Amino acid sequence: MRDETDRKRFIGNKIPVGGHFNGPRIFHNGCIGQTRSICSVTSDLLRSAGRRQAKNQFVEATRWAEKQGAQVVLLAASTKRLFGRDGGKLKKLFPNLLFTIGNNGTAYLLCLEAQHALRRAKLMPNQSKIAVLGPYGILGEIVTSELVKEGYQVIGAGPNTAALSKISQKYSIETKECFEDFKQVDAVISCTHSKKMCLSKEIVNQIRKKERKLLVVDVSEPSNLSIEEYNRCNGTVIRQDAGNAYSKKLHYALGPISYKMFRLSGGVTFGCFAEALSLSAALKRGENHIKNYNWFSVCEENINRIAKLFNNDGFEIPKPRCFGKPVRSFSLACPPRTDPVSVLDLRSNLYKGDSCGQENIFLGADRQKAV
Repeated sequence: MRDETDRKRFIGNKIPVGGHFNGPRIFHNGCIGQTRSICSVTSDLLRSAGRRQAKNQFVEATRWAEKQGAQVVLLAASTKRLFGRDGGKLKKLFPNLLFTIGNNGTAYLLCLEAQHALRRAKLMPNQSKIAVLGPYGILGEIVTSELVKEGYQVIGAGPNTAALSKISQKYSIETKECFEDFKQVDAVISCTHSKKMCLSKEIVNQIRKKERKLLVVDVSEPSNLSIEEYNRCNGTVIRQDAGNAYSKKLHYALGPISYKMFRLSGGVTFGCFAEALSLSAALKRGENHIKNYNWFSVCEENINRIAKLFNNDGFEIPKPRCFGKPVRSFSLACPPRTDPVSVLDLRSNLYKGDSCGQENIFLGADRQKAV
């Protein structure tokens, strides 16, 4: 589970026997996707004891899934970090299952969504400065590479000095270790929820251009710009959920009850879920060659393979959403500041520059009543 919000929604104060339990069920193209949640949240995995517990829970959940007839198992959210870069231990334990971390599908969708969001906001290559938070992560490097190819001026930001240096040299981009060193940017593509790189109202106001809103494309889970901080930004941010897939063929058991538990909307699922569903559909069609590829590896070849599967299965990027609600506009023009004005200020302003004596005092009193 992503965070305490998920924990409360899914299990409350109860701990299921075995440490794992059924989540919402998804139907797409004749395939059934059963989510199986383990009783750990992202923050638990920051501790060695938490990682050990999560590994054991994941292995037990996978044993359960294999008995139910599963063919494809997705390591969703932070579980993708539990078993190394290639998932070797899992593959030995379960040689008949196909494992994926789902990041090829997420990367493909993220790049499309970022491109569309930048175009809608009229942020064109060679004219716009884009910050990528976490450019050395799997998704961060993919989107950094694409933005550089398109001609955007990219700034990579994150606390990992050594990794930043490699990315800077590889893509010839400017890098920063903290927001204090930032210059103003047009947009942020967030690929990390590291506390040191989380956006807030204060940071947004620091890095956005004067009298311009900041475009934030947020693929992080949990979100980099939290809903609490987003609400504090008072209209200075246009934020878009990213890395999700839409299909008119996709349905949830229990409908809105299920997809709202994931903080999604109808017909929308996470990009990694979509990848697992498409891999399952390919196996069902007899395309067994997909078992020969390492789906723990995120690379151009695998992204292209998933793109073809998505096109075949009807997956595409969804309409822009922010925390599940429609993004109405991508205009970055910031409205003039409207500070509340006191009655005393109004009266003072009316007197200044007026030269008609008592008549203007009378008008001033009337306007105070109206205010």
